[in-house]
Amino acid sequence: MRTIIADDHAIMREGLKQLLSTVDELIVSGEAADAEAVHRLLNEGPADLLILDLGMPGVSGFQFIAHLRTAWPELRVLVLTANVEPRSVRAAFSAGANGYLTKSGDPSELVAAIDAIRKGHAYVAEEVRFAVDHHDGPSEIPEPSAAIVSPVTLTRRERQILAMIPHGVTNRDIASRLGISLLTARKHRENLMRKLDLHNGAELTAYAVRLGLPAG
Repeated sequence: MRTIIADDHAIMREGLKQLLSTVDELIVSGEAADAEAVHRLLNEGPADLLILDLGMPGVSGFQFIAHLRTAWPELRVLVLTANVEPRSVRAAFSAGANGYLTKSGDPSELVAAIDAIRKGHAYVAEEVRFAVDHHDGPSEIPEPSAAIVSPVTLTRRERQILAMIPHGVTNRDIASRLGISLLTARKHRENLMRKLDLHNGAELTAYAVRLGLPAG
């Protein structure tokens, strides 16, 4: 498996080469620090796998993956990124990625991902797997109707979260449902409580119920 490592940090490329040296029948055929170098390497010779950092110079988001898969249909793309936003995971696969790894994940996942891709399967890092799994949490909860108005002005996102509160959702449920990171969900919830001058989950639930939001 001829593999190109594309990351703008030299120390990352060296670390990846060390990890990949343990993978049977895989050779690192090139390294790239920006999008231009990726194109040059692919034009110079065929490659089977591209390990791609989405934050490299010249990489225009997920359109870059779509372009690569169109220009080189046989190329498989394994994203390796610090981005853990659920919407980014889904967007990467929609664009044609074959795998998604996070830089904060376990190094052993790199080998597992390559093995899966080699067998024709997709691979999602354990850290963000909930973004593409079927949701096991509460069913979809509608946004509050216009007739339900908080005396405190809330953003659309805060209203969405407030509608979920009487259903006993966790921050992870909120993150999964809204396609945001766990940290962002926690921050939205904290901002909501601060705006409403509430101090815990019970008070927040009671407030939502007083507004007439359905519980379940």
